[in-house]
Amino acid sequence: MSEAAIPEAEQRAVGKFLRRMLPILVLMLLVNQMDRTNVGFVQDELRADVGVGATAYGLGAGLFFIGYALFEVPSNMWLERFGARVWLTRIMITWGAVIVAMCFIHNVWMFYGLRFLLGVAEAGFFPGVLLYFTQWLPDSSRGRASAIFLGGSATAYIVTGPITGALLELHGAGGIAGWRWMFALEGAFSILVGFIAGFFLVSRIQDAKWLTPEEKDALSEAVARDKQARDRAPSVSRMKLIFHPQVAVLTAVFFAMALTGYAITFWLPSLVEEIGGLSPFQIGLLSAIPWICAVIAMYTMSHFTDRAPDRRPYLAIALVLSACGTFLATLGSPWFGLAALTLAAVGGKCAATLFWPMAQSGLDLKIAAPGLALVNSLGNLGGFVSPTLFGYLKDTTGSTNGGLYTLSAASVLAVLGVAFVRNTNRGERTGSGGEVAVTGEPVAGEAR
Repeated sequence: MSEAAIPEAEQRAVGKFLRRMLPILVLMLLVNQMDRTNVGFVQDELRADVGVGATAYGLGAGLFFIGYALFEVPSNMWLERFGARVWLTRIMITWGAVIVAMCFIHNVWMFYGLRFLLGVAEAGFFPGVLLYFTQWLPDSSRGRASAIFLGGSATAYIVTGPITGALLELHGAGGIAGWRWMFALEGAFSILVGFIAGFFLVSRIQDAKWLTPEEKDALSEAVARDKQARDRAPSVSRMKLIFHPQVAVLTAVFFAMALTGYAITFWLPSLVEEIGGLSPFQIGLLSAIPWICAVIAMYTMSHFTDRAPDRRPYLAIALVLSACGTFLATLGSPWFGLAALTLAAVGGKCAATLFWPMAQSGLDLKIAAPGLALVNSLGNLGGFVSPTLFGYLKDTTGSTNGGLYTLSAASVLAVLGVAFVRNTNRGERTGSGGEVAVTGEPVAGEAR
């Protein structure tokens, strides 16, 4: 539906939602991403103070995704039962409590357990927000809301390094290690934001005091029409979807992208530290460079490819850039490695920007929503595999080069997989309001 054809009352209601609800949701996502990945900046501290070696660190970093995957679907079911205000607030407060608890880590098993619990606590937040959008916004407005929301994820990669690095500079204050201060303060901030969110979020349209009765009715009717259209779509079992050729290919490509995205996220700070002579804050600043370049490249590229009839060549190029970046990172000095990983991050971010619209257009409408959800769920397991693999190789070989070679090979294989992805122009017709914005969660390698 064109904007001109949308009733004025509905447009006003959507505008109020975007102005009142999205800022707090974006802040919640930014904090969410920071708490998920801040462990990447304290790898050496955990090894020295707690005895968490490279293998243990990689396994612990990856265990988050196991807890997340196991409880993602139940969490969304509970959100529908209790409402977004209660459940999203609960999610944020509990993950903040787990982050605070991490400042008390004193052995490897506590590290494992709390990383797993962090995944359990956080499970359902991102898809829960996207589900929240379906309860408040019609299809014609969800693409815009999702794009704004996802901007918080991109920003998180830029600000996490400097903020975490600055908190690590508190080392020794009150006789407490800097990494313990970092977990305690970032976790406390998450809890605070969670309580604040409880005062802003509104679960149901009819409960919004800032909407007029006319706006409530217009928005409720638009959302109800879209829900009826979705309910008429035939259901497809997950087992059948797993063996669907297009779903399998898309999952394999996304898995490879997740491998690179999460490997860079969790291991970039330690690679930057090899430069030597840097303070924690300086390490944080340098760790932000790849993501700044990646976000700029992502938005610049999307301007030129949004109306491309076939995104596959551009996705292949982005994956090749990612493969080249991870391979080149094994050569030369640490400064050269930082430049190479910047190239890999640019490739990864651009690849994710191209992947989700392409995945949407490559699946039949009747399986698009569950198919994309399955691609996201299985593909995100790359977040478990890559840090675990890096840690094991670091301990057994003394270097992360083996892991970087693996990432390069995975990206090359993903390029081959792109050739088997079906292309149609349906994604062009759906534009920014397509289902991908609702059902597909980008990842760190965008990812998110």
